[in-house]
Amino acid sequence: MKIIKLSAIDSTSSFLKEMAKKSDLENYTVIIAEEQTKGRGQQRNSWISEPSKNLTMSIFIDDLDLKIHNQKYLNFAISLAIFKTLTALKIENLSIKWPNDIMSVNKKICGILIENSISSNKIYASIIGIGLNVNQIQFPESLKNASSLKALTNITYDLDNLLIKLIKEIRSSIKILSLEKYTQLEQQYLAVLYKKNIPTMFKNSEDVLFMGKILGISDSGNLLIELEDDIIKEFGIKEVSLA
Repeated sequence: MKIIKLSAIDSTSSFLKEMAKKSDLENYTVIIAEEQTKGRGQQRNSWISEPSKNLTMSIFIDDLDLKIHNQKYLNFAISLAIFKTLTALKIENLSIKWPNDIMSVNKKICGILIENSISSNKIYASIIGIGLNVNQIQFPESLKNASSLKALTNITYDLDNLLIKLIKEIRSSIKILSLEKYTQLEQQYLAVLYKKNIPTMFKNSEDVLFMGKILGISDSGNLLIELEDDIIKEFGIKEVSLA
């Protein structure tokens, strides 16, 4: 494992991607920035973070050898690793919001962006971008559903110590993935899936509201929602959101 700390950068994932193009990176190379000016989340959303207060980082993993049709299990493994790290810190009411946000009650405390390198229908490497809100307690008005570990516990956390714990848990979770314990990963993920089996209001890509109930994740990694007429429909990440 190699950890590179930077004071400020546009995006840790973009920086790591450029490094991978120019040199052979050590497995579990980590780029962590005190300030990230153009952090990215799912669907090209920005990730806003107060400098020196949070973990804004990206991890290079190159020993995956994962068939592309099993990529959802990589998502499960990373999400569960962060979930378990925070559970060990006794953060309460945790859940994973599909595909990979970490929530406490209805507040988002962590976002994950996974970018894979694919060859011959296999994922051979991945860059895992993680934004974990740690010691920041004030957020912009536009981020009403954001929270942090400190906001939840009133404890100030050591970022370096938290980073080491997180990497250790990710390595452990990737080991489970490499052993192809897919059923174990899926069962654990579904057990803590946000809003699972709870009637919920959703919004589709055309901003039409509908009621439904999350049942699970399809083989292709999409969200399975049972509609009011008992029909089960599959939705991709750009096709549905919580209303």
